[in-house]
Amino acid sequence: MKFQFSFIFLLFFQLLFAQESIVKGRIIGLHSNEPISEVKLEIEGSIFSITTDEYGLFSFSEKSLPKGEQVLRVFKEGYIEQRIPITIEKDKTLNIDPILLKPDLAQIETQIGIVSLSDSELDQDEDSSYTISGLLQASNDAFLNAAAYDFSATFFRPRGLDNANGKVLINGVEMNKLYTGRPQWANWGGLNDLQRNREFTMGLTANDHTFGDLAGTTNLVMRASQYKRGGRVSYATANRTYNGRGMGSYRSGLTSSGWTYALLVSRRFADEGYINGTLYDSNSFFLAVEKRLDVAHSINVSAFYTPNRRGRGTAITNEVKELKGIRYNPNWGFQEGEIRSSRIREVVEPMFILSHYWDVSRRTTINTNVSYQTGKVANTRLDNAGNRNPVANYYQRLPSYFLRFENPTPYDYYLAYHAQQEFINDGQLDWNKLYEANSNTSDSLSVYAIQEDRTDDTMLSINSIFNSRVSEHLTLNGTVSYTSLLSENFAELNDLLGGKGYKDIDAFGEDPLQSQSDLQQPNRIVQQGERYKYNYDLTASRFSAFAQAQFKFSRWDSYMAILASMTSFQRNGKYQNGYFPEENRSLGLSEALNFSNYGIKAGLTYKLTGRHILDINAAYFTKAPTLRNAFANVRQNNDVVDNLVSEVVQSADVGYILRLPLLKMRVTGYYINFQDQTDIGFFFTQNALGNSESNAFVQEIVTGIQKQNTGIELGFEAQFLPTFKLKGAAAVGQYLYTTNPELYLASDDFDDPETPEIEGNDLFNLGKREVFLSYYHVAGGPERAYQLGLEYSDPDFWWVGVTTNYFSNAYADISNLRRTTDFYTDEDGLPFPEYDKDTARQLLQQEEFDPYILVNMVGGKSWRVKNYYVGFFASVNNILNTEYKTGGFEDSRRASYRQQLEESNRKHGPLFGNRYFFGNGTTYYINVYVRF
Repeated sequence: MKFQFSFIFLLFFQLLFAQESIVKGRIIGLHSNEPISEVKLEIEGSIFSITTDEYGLFSFSEKSLPKGEQVLRVFKEGYIEQRIPITIEKDKTLNIDPILLKPDLAQIETQIGIVSLSDSELDQDEDSSYTISGLLQASNDAFLNAAAYDFSATFFRPRGLDNANGKVLINGVEMNKLYTGRPQWANWGGLNDLQRNREFTMGLTANDHTFGDLAGTTNLVMRASQYKRGGRVSYATANRTYNGRGMGSYRSGLTSSGWTYALLVSRRFADEGYINGTLYDSNSFFLAVEKRLDVAHSINVSAFYTPNRRGRGTAITNEVKELKGIRYNPNWGFQEGEIRSSRIREVVEPMFILSHYWDVSRRTTINTNVSYQTGKVANTRLDNAGNRNPVANYYQRLPSYFLRFENPTPYDYYLAYHAQQEFINDGQLDWNKLYEANSNTSDSLSVYAIQEDRTDDTMLSINSIFNSRVSEHLTLNGTVSYTSLLSENFAELNDLLGGKGYKDIDAFGEDPLQSQSDLQQPNRIVQQGERYKYNYDLTASRFSAFAQAQFKFSRWDSYMAILASMTSFQRNGKYQNGYFPEENRSLGLSEALNFSNYGIKAGLTYKLTGRHILDINAAYFTKAPTLRNAFANVRQNNDVVDNLVSEVVQSADVGYILRLPLLKMRVTGYYINFQDQTDIGFFFTQNALGNSESNAFVQEIVTGIQKQNTGIELGFEAQFLPTFKLKGAAAVGQYLYTTNPELYLASDDFDDPETPEIEGNDLFNLGKREVFLSYYHVAGGPERAYQLGLEYSDPDFWWVGVTTNYFSNAYADISNLRRTTDFYTDEDGLPFPEYDKDTARQLLQQEEFDPYILVNMVGGKSWRVKNYYVGFFASVNNILNTEYKTGGFEDSRRASYRQQLEESNRKHGPLFGNRYFFGNGTTYYINVYVRF
């Protein structure tokens, strides 16, 4: 009886086993003929995926494998993805041995090369909008690759979003700043060789570490054990942001004692970049050390220190561009034969991340991180103590100023010609005159100095990330995080320029009381290295919790996630400002600001077949206002922005994905709605009090902003021949303001003796006014972009690619103040007698920039010499040397109808015309490297 039972059991087992279909094989490198581990394979349209072992072997052996014709996707970063048609038959084994993977030289070298030269990323931590190219470098999506590498030079923003709408993580720790909401790329610049392990999540789709944001999430995995053993030495030369870059890195791999380490050193430098007078001086250091404690626990420490200094340019008018060209920069001049810039940005913020990795079980992991960052961000500028602006492009030194009258005299033309020739032949800052002016004062005190605006941040972050694969169909993710910030903000006297001290008063103050920066230290004489003008601390904290469920089935995948967070801000004034002497108005603690926020998102991927996929995502969430937009005049008082509330975001997108062996394509339509945004601008205007020619430097607070972004994006790649690939991308969007928000002004000074006294010089007492923004375009790069490219990969390991890119529908940023009732009303509150609606409509027309075409070329080659790989990568951007505008803005100095009409009627151009940023002309980049 036992024999019969055993026989029946064995027969049943054999029948069960016989029902299994098996797909197995081996993957080796085409060039090295060696096995490749950690290659991912998946049967498209199913839940089945697997990774090769250390011998390059894989095996699918499941009875529920889909039968019939399927597509086996084979991919690993740094190699060309393969899509292999296969047929799975019942009870049979399919052995694919070998599969040859070819290195993707284009992907490897563009990540190492071009990415590091993105001016938009270097500018990202400033107040202007910028692109999200840094978030997209890890993507294999054809459209996002075009946006990262070819579109980013134009400040193109996918879906009209910038870096404040995306998340950047390093080892699971969020890098976005609490002050602006933006990642500060300079903190990890120059670490390219050790940043290739990137996990990118597009948009708000499921992410294992965080709820994410609209522009996607990038996690830079800079963990020692995740680097393959080896080293790399490279040198690059270019004519872009920097001229030279040297870099060396080494990764040890796992040692027998369980230790792993990785290190990198690099330097980037330039006496001046593409823009004149923009020095670049940057050093980067990275070290990661990991210890495997046992099979379940590992400890990793990652530390990076990337001190960098660079000169800054500025937006210029058309008049200046016509005289000096697109590379002109007014912020520098020669001092003793050397270039010296008055506007230097310095970032020195080292970071340390301690991580614990715990494999609780085969399916569950917990990763806990503690990060600490401290240091400074410093921006220098000229402090002229109320004297005439010394820069050469100051409007009173340009030809248009001398021809500003309706009928210029011959002498006016003489003065204009003299100004034109002086500007063309020199047009730079005269450092000798500044020193001379300081040496001629009666009290030996400086009237010109270099001011350094400092932010010294100390930030601590703690988070714990939970991942569990509950079953083959369900994965759970969760994260709990806490971040605290102490931010010291002050002005420091950087250079007296030959003087013996500097009087810490406001030259525009109407009386001795108002002119004091600090009533506790009246009439103070400041020395170099001391704080002055303003001095305050900001404290902020954020606690957040995120939970997510991911479902995976043969025909459909889905996810659902929720987010809850609490954010707190407070200001602590160290100076009692003369304009705001009241108790707690400028000195001491402000009101504590607290915001509770939440979010929910969900998505569905439905696989019509293994080759045709429908993807749907939707989200609704709120975001606390940034610390930057919380206080009306943060440098001088504790006033909180009136009616400050959290931003509301609604988003939905629907995409169709086609995956054929020789063709990949994605087309997606999207809708995004923003509500209750707040924005603060700073500028000098002659319309501080309606139209009475009242001059003041103001803070413009706009609340209740609502915007809507809609559009379609398309990307495709067609491998129509083994060595030729055709690729293309298109973005057609429209980004509009959809309501009329409210605006009010705050200020600390007026230059108008006839202005009636206002309590505390607080312009809020004048009341709010509506800003007529509906249906104006939100500025920030072209709304439409198209690309067509061809790439050739030779079997002898060289490749070349050419892309043609067309951009249109880009707009200048508009002046809010011009679009209030202040624009058309006189001091008596009635419209100007000469006011004409048709003329006003023309004056308020938003400027649309001319469309343009950019042609780019990239290429490279590699050789294997014994155990070394030698190669080079080169790119030429804007081959046709096309001149184009990447952005611009209207000037709010003269914002009334009467003033704008006068400006537009000037025969020789406006005094205060729109200001523009221009893209680079033809630029090159060449990188030579050795890998071992």
